[in-house]
Amino acid sequence: MSDEIIVTRGQRIEATFAGLALRLFMALPRARASAVGGWLARLIGPRLGITKRARRNLAQALPGLDRTAQDRVITEMWDNLGRVVGEFPHLKTMDAFTPGAAIEAEGLEHVDAAIARGKPLIFYSGHFGNWEVAALAAALYGMKLAAVYRAANNPLVDRMMIALRRDLGADPIPKGPQGARKILSAIRAGQSLCMLVDQKMNDGIAVPFFGRDAMTAPAIAELALRFDATVLPARVERLPGARFRVTVFPPHALPASGDRAADVLTLMTAINRTLEEWIRAKPGHWFWLHRRWPDS
Repeated sequence: MSDEIIVTRGQRIEATFAGLALRLFMALPRARASAVGGWLARLIGPRLGITKRARRNLAQALPGLDRTAQDRVITEMWDNLGRVVGEFPHLKTMDAFTPGAAIEAEGLEHVDAAIARGKPLIFYSGHFGNWEVAALAAALYGMKLAAVYRAANNPLVDRMMIALRRDLGADPIPKGPQGARKILSAIRAGQSLCMLVDQKMNDGIAVPFFGRDAMTAPAIAELALRFDATVLPARVERLPGARFRVTVFPPHALPASGDRAADVLTLMTAINRTLEEWIRAKPGHWFWLHRRWPDS
């Protein structure tokens, strides 16, 4: 049986435009590319049908927002998404950890303590700011890293994204069964993991999120408990001028009740609670377009 991937004409056209967009943004200075990407997304995004999903999610998660406040969050969300696209080809040129660098960091003492502990290390974040920056910052800090990602629906675009992520110093591993063995191999090889854990997983477990059960991937908790790993929350905040702040928070305590399923739920509840706190603080920086709840 052939493993050749079938690509449709529409996907080829989409990939061609994606490649042209990346080359256009690469030709601009980083801050200008970010601004242009944000402007285009603010202009086009709110008019797309998918924005209705963001509004439904906002109404359910943050019912205190009126229509004007919802519009403000949605516009900011689209601006952020466009900026992420504009910044993507510039990620490999970003510097970090020095005055005036593109990436500044807080909480690195938690990373140092985790490294000294000598156990596997798992960073997690969500789709905040430019979410690609979390893995980039870890790689620039000198860590051997594998970044777990959701494969793009278009295989040609996915290949582009894989190549760009490899340039950032992290080994990309796709989510799902095909990546499970690679994740285990990465941990056993001494690599740290970076995972985005704010998306829906249909065959996950129900975990509270904004007061409602949301199907959530339990992999990070299962790995942490299996390997006694240190689990560090890492939030990416957008700063003016296409700059970013990565804040690493203290590690989660690993539950040890003796009931593995209960311990997984306990840890995932704590992780979802952390993500929720970040979203409530800056709702316009999160990606509200996910089908995060059953009625999304």
